[in-house]
Amino acid sequence: MTLEFSAFGIFAVVLVVFVIVTILMGVRQVPQGYALTIERFGRYHKTLTAGLGLIVPWIDSVGRRVNVMEQVLDVPSQEVITRDNASVTVDGVAFFQVLDAARASYEVSDLDRALLNLLMTNIRTVMGSMDLDELLSHRDAINTRLLAVVDAAAGPWGIKINRVEIKDIVPPKNMIDSMARQMMAEREKRAAVLEAEGQRQAEILRAEGRKQALVLDAEGRREAAFRDAEARERQAQAEAAATGMVSEAIAKGDIAALNYFVAEKYVGALDAFAHASNQKVFIMPMDMAGLAGTVGGIAELARSALGDGAARGSVPTTARRRSDGE
Repeated sequence: MTLEFSAFGIFAVVLVVFVIVTILMGVRQVPQGYALTIERFGRYHKTLTAGLGLIVPWIDSVGRRVNVMEQVLDVPSQEVITRDNASVTVDGVAFFQVLDAARASYEVSDLDRALLNLLMTNIRTVMGSMDLDELLSHRDAINTRLLAVVDAAAGPWGIKINRVEIKDIVPPKNMIDSMARQMMAEREKRAAVLEAEGQRQAEILRAEGRKQALVLDAEGRREAAFRDAEARERQAQAEAAATGMVSEAIAKGDIAALNYFVAEKYVGALDAFAHASNQKVFIMPMDMAGLAGTVGGIAELARSALGDGAARGSVPTTARRRSDGE
Protein backbone atom coordinates (compact mmCIF):
# COMPACT_ATOMS: atom_id res chain seq x y z
CA MET A 1 0.00 0.00 0.00
CA THR A 2 2.90 2.32 0.64
CA LEU A 3 4.17 1.55 -2.84
CA GLU A 4 0.78 2.44 -4.39
CA PHE A 5 0.72 5.76 -2.48
CA SER A 6 4.20 6.64 -3.67
CA ALA A 7 3.25 5.98 -7.32
CA PHE A 8 0.08 8.13 -6.97
CA GLY A 9 2.05 10.95 -5.39
CA ILE A 10 4.57 10.95 -8.22
CA PHE A 11 1.76 11.01 -10.80
CA ALA A 12 0.08 13.93 -9.06
CA VAL A 13 3.29 15.92 -8.93
CA VAL A 14 3.94 15.26 -12.61
CA LEU A 15 0.41 16.27 -13.46
CA VAL A 16 0.66 19.51 -11.53
CA VAL A 17 3.94 20.33 -13.17
CA PHE A 18 2.44 19.58 -16.59
CA VAL A 19 -0.53 21.86 -15.90
CA ILE A 20 1.73 24.68 -14.72
CA VAL A 21 3.98 24.36 -17.73
CA THR A 22 0.97 24.26 -20.06
CA ILE A 23 -0.43 27.45 -18.52
CA LEU A 24 2.91 29.18 -18.80
CA MET A 25 3.21 28.11 -22.43
CA GLY A 26 -0.21 29.62 -23.18
CA VAL A 27 0.68 33.08 -21.89
CA ARG A 28 3.04 35.37 -23.78
CA GLN A 29 4.26 38.81 -22.67
CA VAL A 30 5.12 41.16 -25.57
CA PRO A 31 7.29 44.21 -24.76
CA GLN A 32 6.39 47.69 -26.00
CA GLY A 33 7.61 48.38 -29.54
CA TYR A 34 7.61 44.77 -30.63
CA ALA A 35 5.16 42.29 -32.14
CA LEU A 36 5.11 38.47 -32.14
CA THR A 37 3.85 36.35 -35.00
CA ILE A 38 2.06 33.17 -33.83
CA GLU A 39 2.26 30.01 -35.97
CA ARG A 40 -0.12 27.10 -35.64
CA PHE A 41 1.37 23.86 -36.90
CA GLY A 42 4.01 25.90 -38.76
CA ARG A 43 1.54 28.27 -40.46
CA TYR A 44 0.96 31.92 -39.59
CA HIS A 45 -2.05 32.26 -37.34
CA LYS A 46 -2.07 35.73 -35.72
CA THR A 47 0.05 38.59 -34.38
CA LEU A 48 0.43 39.46 -30.73
CA THR A 49 0.99 43.17 -29.95
CA ALA A 50 2.47 44.76 -26.81
CA GLY A 51 1.08 43.38 -23.55
CA LEU A 52 -0.13 39.91 -22.47
CA GLY A 53 -1.27 37.48 -25.13
CA LEU A 54 -2.80 33.98 -25.03
CA ILE A 55 -1.99 31.12 -27.33
CA VAL A 56 -2.92 27.44 -27.40
CA PRO A 57 -0.14 25.51 -25.71
CA TRP A 58 1.54 22.69 -27.61
CA ILE A 59 -0.28 23.80 -30.79
CA ASP A 60 0.66 27.45 -31.29
CA SER A 61 4.22 28.69 -31.24
CA VAL A 62 6.01 32.04 -31.63
CA GLY A 63 7.24 32.51 -35.18
CA ARG A 64 9.08 35.86 -35.41
CA ARG A 65 9.77 38.71 -33.06
CA VAL A 66 9.45 41.93 -35.07
CA ASN A 67 10.57 45.43 -34.11
CA VAL A 68 7.73 47.85 -34.97
CA MET A 69 9.53 51.02 -33.83
CA GLU A 70 10.97 53.46 -36.37
CA GLN A 71 14.41 52.26 -37.38
CA VAL A 72 17.42 53.84 -39.02
CA LEU A 73 19.25 52.20 -41.91
CA ASP A 74 22.60 53.59 -43.05
CA VAL A 75 23.25 53.48 -46.78
CA PRO A 76 26.96 52.96 -47.44
CA SER A 77 28.94 55.07 -49.91
CA GLN A 78 28.75 54.13 -53.57
CA GLU A 79 29.89 55.54 -56.91
CA VAL A 80 27.19 57.13 -59.06
CA ILE A 81 27.66 58.30 -62.66
CA THR A 82 25.47 61.27 -63.54
CA ARG A 83 23.82 62.00 -66.87
CA ASP A 84 26.72 64.22 -67.94
CA ASN A 85 29.23 61.40 -67.14
CA ALA A 86 30.49 62.85 -63.84
CA SER A 87 31.39 60.34 -61.15
CA VAL A 88 30.37 61.20 -57.59
CA THR A 89 30.45 59.35 -54.27
CA VAL A 90 27.09 59.25 -52.47
CA ASP A 91 25.87 57.93 -49.14
CA GLY A 92 22.62 58.33 -47.26
CA VAL A 93 20.28 57.26 -44.49
CA ALA A 94 16.72 55.91 -44.42
CA PHE A 95 14.08 55.88 -41.67
CA PHE A 96 11.46 53.13 -41.85
CA GLN A 97 8.84 51.43 -39.69
CA VAL A 98 7.19 48.02 -39.82
CA LEU A 99 3.42 48.41 -40.08
CA ASP A 100 2.51 44.75 -40.77
CA ALA A 101 4.61 42.28 -38.79
CA ALA A 102 3.29 39.26 -40.67
CA ARG A 103 4.14 40.61 -44.13
CA ALA A 104 7.53 41.86 -42.92
CA SER A 105 8.23 38.35 -41.59
CA TYR A 106 6.91 36.18 -44.39
CA GLU A 107 6.98 38.32 -47.56
CA VAL A 108 10.75 38.92 -47.55
CA SER A 109 13.54 36.76 -46.24
CA ASP A 110 16.02 39.36 -44.97
CA LEU A 111 14.24 42.67 -44.47
CA ASP A 112 17.26 44.88 -43.72
CA ARG A 113 19.32 43.53 -46.60
CA ALA A 114 16.44 43.79 -49.04
CA LEU A 115 15.68 47.35 -47.99
CA LEU A 116 19.36 48.34 -48.24
CA ASN A 117 19.72 46.96 -51.76
CA LEU A 118 16.48 48.64 -52.78
CA LEU A 119 17.77 51.99 -51.54
CA MET A 120 21.16 51.68 -53.24
CA THR A 121 19.75 50.72 -56.62
CA ASN A 122 17.17 53.51 -56.58
CA ILE A 123 19.82 56.06 -55.53
CA ARG A 124 21.83 55.12 -58.61
CA THR A 125 18.74 55.26 -60.79
CA VAL A 126 17.45 58.63 -59.59
CA MET A 127 20.79 60.41 -59.35
CA GLY A 128 22.07 58.89 -62.59
CA SER A 129 19.25 60.60 -64.49
CA MET A 130 20.38 64.08 -63.37
CA ASP A 131 23.23 66.41 -64.32
CA LEU A 132 25.94 67.22 -61.80
CA ASP A 133 24.80 70.82 -61.27
CA GLU A 134 21.23 69.66 -60.73
CA LEU A 135 22.49 66.93 -58.42
CA LEU A 136 24.35 69.40 -56.21
CA SER A 137 21.64 72.05 -56.08
CA HIS A 138 18.43 69.97 -55.87
CA ARG A 139 19.06 67.65 -52.94
CA ASP A 140 15.52 68.08 -51.62
CA ALA A 141 14.09 66.99 -54.97
CA ILE A 142 16.34 63.92 -54.90
CA ASN A 143 15.14 63.02 -51.39
CA THR A 144 11.52 63.41 -52.43
CA ARG A 145 11.89 61.22 -55.52
CA LEU A 146 13.78 58.55 -53.59
CA LEU A 147 11.16 58.51 -50.85
CA ALA A 148 8.32 58.05 -53.34
CA VAL A 149 10.07 55.26 -55.27
CA VAL A 150 11.38 53.27 -52.30
CA ASP A 151 8.16 53.60 -50.30
CA ALA A 152 6.14 52.25 -53.21
CA ALA A 153 8.57 49.33 -53.65
CA ALA A 154 8.64 48.45 -49.93
CA GLY A 155 4.87 48.66 -49.48
CA PRO A 156 4.20 44.93 -50.19
CA TRP A 157 6.61 44.06 -47.35
CA GLY A 158 4.48 45.89 -44.78
CA ILE A 159 7.11 48.64 -44.50
CA LYS A 160 6.53 52.40 -44.36
CA ILE A 161 9.50 54.51 -45.48
CA ASN A 162 9.24 57.75 -43.54
CA ARG A 163 12.32 59.62 -44.81
CA VAL A 164 15.22 59.14 -47.18
CA GLU A 165 18.10 61.59 -46.85
CA ILE A 166 21.24 61.94 -48.95
CA LYS A 167 24.04 62.73 -46.51
CA ASP A 168 27.06 63.46 -48.71
CA ILE A 169 27.67 64.01 -52.41
CA VAL A 170 31.41 64.09 -53.08
CA PRO A 171 32.58 64.95 -56.61
CA PRO A 172 36.13 64.07 -57.77
CA LYS A 173 38.98 66.33 -56.61
CA ASN A 174 39.62 67.85 -60.04
CA MET A 175 35.95 68.72 -60.34
CA ILE A 176 36.00 70.29 -56.87
CA ASP A 177 38.93 72.46 -57.97
CA SER A 178 37.08 73.48 -61.13
CA MET A 179 33.99 74.36 -59.11
CA ALA A 180 36.11 76.41 -56.71
CA ARG A 181 37.60 78.39 -59.60
CA GLN A 182 34.15 78.89 -61.10
CA MET A 183 32.79 80.08 -57.76
CA MET A 184 35.72 82.50 -57.36
CA ALA A 185 35.17 83.88 -60.87
CA GLU A 186 31.47 84.31 -60.18
CA ARG A 187 32.18 86.16 -56.94
CA GLU A 188 34.70 88.43 -58.66
CA LYS A 189 32.13 89.13 -61.36
CA ARG A 190 29.49 90.03 -58.78
CA ALA A 191 32.00 92.23 -56.96
CA ALA A 192 32.88 94.06 -60.19
CA VAL A 193 29.20 94.53 -61.00
CA LEU A 194 28.50 95.88 -57.52
CA GLU A 195 31.50 98.21 -57.70
CA ALA A 196 30.41 99.52 -61.10
CA GLU A 197 26.89 100.01 -59.80
CA GLY A 198 28.22 101.91 -56.80
CA GLN A 199 30.33 104.17 -59.01
CA ARG A 200 27.31 104.76 -61.23
CA GLN A 201 25.16 105.73 -58.28
CA ALA A 202 27.92 108.00 -56.97
CA GLU A 203 28.22 109.76 -60.35
CA ILE A 204 24.45 110.16 -60.50
CA LEU A 205 24.39 111.65 -57.02
CA ARG A 206 27.26 114.01 -57.82
CA ALA A 207 25.54 115.08 -61.04
CA GLU A 208 22.33 115.66 -59.12
CA GLY A 209 24.26 117.76 -56.60
CA ARG A 210 25.87 119.85 -59.33
CA LYS A 211 22.49 120.27 -60.97
CA GLN A 212 20.89 121.44 -57.74
CA ALA A 213 23.81 123.82 -57.12
CA LEU A 214 23.46 125.31 -60.61
CA VAL A 215 19.71 125.65 -60.18
CA LEU A 216 20.11 127.37 -56.82
CA ASP A 217 22.85 129.63 -58.23
CA ALA A 218 20.66 130.57 -61.20
CA GLU A 219 17.74 131.27 -58.90
CA GLY A 220 20.00 133.44 -56.74
CA ARG A 221 21.25 135.39 -59.75
CA ARG A 222 17.72 135.81 -60.99
CA GLU A 223 16.58 137.10 -57.61
CA ALA A 224 19.58 139.45 -57.41
CA ALA A 225 18.95 140.74 -60.94
CA PHE A 226 15.31 141.27 -60.10
CA ARG A 227 16.25 143.22 -56.97
CA ASP A 228 18.85 145.28 -58.89
CA ALA A 229 16.35 146.05 -61.61
CA GLU A 230 13.79 147.06 -59.01
CA ALA A 231 16.35 149.31 -57.30
CA ARG A 232 17.37 150.91 -60.62
CA GLU A 233 13.72 151.38 -61.49
CA ARG A 234 13.04 153.14 -58.20
CA GLN A 235 16.18 155.26 -58.59
CA ALA A 236 15.11 156.19 -62.11
CA GLN A 237 11.66 157.06 -60.82
CA ALA A 238 13.23 159.25 -58.12
CA GLU A 239 15.54 160.97 -60.63
CA ALA A 240 12.64 161.48 -63.01
CA ALA A 241 10.60 163.00 -60.20
CA ALA A 242 13.52 165.27 -59.24
CA THR A 243 14.05 166.31 -62.87
CA GLY A 244 10.37 167.02 -63.19
CA MET A 245 10.42 169.18 -60.10
CA VAL A 246 13.47 171.10 -61.42
CA SER A 247 11.80 171.56 -64.79
CA GLU A 248 8.68 172.81 -63.10
CA ALA A 249 10.74 175.24 -61.00
CA ILE A 250 12.55 176.54 -64.13
CA ALA A 251 9.24 176.96 -65.85
CA LYS A 252 8.13 179.17 -62.96
CA GLY A 253 11.29 181.29 -63.25
CA ASP A 254 13.14 179.82 -60.23
CA ILE A 255 16.80 179.59 -61.37
CA ALA A 256 18.00 178.56 -57.90
CA ALA A 257 16.55 175.09 -58.32
CA LEU A 258 18.53 174.62 -61.53
CA ASN A 259 21.71 175.83 -59.82
CA TYR A 260 21.13 173.37 -56.98
CA PHE A 261 20.59 170.53 -59.40
CA VAL A 262 23.80 171.33 -61.31
CA ALA A 263 25.79 171.75 -58.09
CA GLU A 264 24.57 168.41 -56.81
CA LYS A 265 25.67 166.66 -59.98
CA TYR A 266 29.03 168.46 -59.88
CA VAL A 267 29.71 167.49 -56.27
CA GLY A 268 28.60 163.94 -56.99
CA ALA A 269 31.07 163.69 -59.87
CA LEU A 270 33.89 164.91 -57.62
CA ASP A 271 32.89 162.38 -54.97
CA ALA A 272 32.97 159.59 -57.56
CA PHE A 273 36.47 160.65 -58.58
CA ALA A 274 37.58 160.69 -54.97
CA HIS A 275 36.23 157.21 -54.19
CA ALA A 276 37.32 155.49 -57.40
CA SER A 277 39.32 152.32 -56.69
CA ASN A 278 41.85 152.93 -59.46
CA GLN A 279 42.45 156.63 -58.72
CA LYS A 280 44.67 157.81 -55.89
CA VAL A 281 45.35 161.39 -57.08
CA PHE A 282 43.19 163.64 -59.30
CA ILE A 283 43.81 167.24 -60.50
CA MET A 284 41.28 169.98 -59.87
CA PRO A 285 40.51 172.29 -62.84
CA MET A 286 42.46 175.57 -62.92
CA ASP A 287 39.38 177.59 -63.82
CA MET A 288 38.14 178.25 -60.32
CA ALA A 289 35.70 180.82 -61.62
CA GLY A 290 33.37 178.04 -62.71
CA LEU A 291 33.61 176.44 -59.31
CA ALA A 292 33.00 179.83 -57.68
CA GLY A 293 30.01 180.33 -59.88
CA THR A 294 28.69 176.96 -58.88
CA VAL A 295 29.22 177.77 -55.23
CA GLY A 296 27.49 181.10 -55.82
CA GLY A 297 24.55 179.22 -57.23
CA ILE A 298 24.44 177.09 -54.14
CA ALA A 299 24.52 180.26 -52.03
CA GLU A 300 21.69 181.75 -54.07
CA LEU A 301 19.70 178.59 -53.45
CA ALA A 302 20.42 178.82 -49.77
CA ARG A 303 19.37 182.47 -49.66
CA SER A 304 16.10 181.57 -51.30
CA ALA A 305 15.46 178.82 -48.77
CA LEU A 306 16.82 180.24 -45.52
CA GLY A 307 17.09 184.00 -46.02
CA ASP A 308 19.84 186.34 -47.05
CA GLY A 309 21.45 186.55 -43.59
CA ALA A 310 21.95 182.81 -43.14
CA ALA A 311 23.23 182.36 -46.67
CA ARG A 312 25.79 185.14 -46.32
CA GLY A 313 27.13 183.59 -43.13
CA SER A 314 27.48 180.17 -44.82
CA VAL A 315 29.38 181.38 -47.93
CA PRO A 316 33.17 181.58 -47.52
CA THR A 317 34.79 185.06 -47.49
CA THR A 318 37.02 184.21 -50.41
CA ALA A 319 34.09 183.33 -52.58
CA ARG A 320 32.31 186.62 -51.71
CA ARG A 321 35.37 188.71 -52.42
CA ARG A 322 35.83 187.00 -55.76
CA SER A 323 32.22 187.61 -56.65
CA ASP A 324 32.47 191.31 -55.62
CA GLY A 325 35.62 191.73 -57.64
CA GLU A 326 33.91 190.38 -60.72
